Amino acid sequence: MKHHKLNEIPEEHVTNMFSRRFFTGEKVTVAFLTMKNGCAVPQHSHDSEQFSYIISGALKFQIEGQEIIVRGGEMLEIPSNVPHAAVAIEDTTGIDVFSPIRSDWLDGTDDYLRQQK
Repeated sequence: MKHHKLNEIPEEHVTNMFSRRFFTGEKVTVAFLTMKNGCAVPQHSHDSEQFSYIISGALKFQIEGQEIIVRGGEMLEIPSNVPHAAVAIEDTTGIDVFSPIRSDWLDGTDDYLRQQK
């Protein structure tokens, strides 16, 4: 058992537009995200199934040839290995849940994210 306190996890400023705090267990990664309006996450895919819950703001996703806007109080489920991209169309906070864990986040090989301005 582990007791996590969000305010004790350092906030990682991945870019000047995107920051996160995340916890990783054996099979799940839970991330608390902050994205400034205009922040773009380029198309990518990963082995992890992803649930993106928007607390406030809005993200415009491109997935499987469709555009969908997910707003505060809404959640999007993204199957594993499905290419997707997102743009914050407002200042946005959210929670992403991934299974299996995001090992690329742990080892810093998430270059697609780090190259954003």
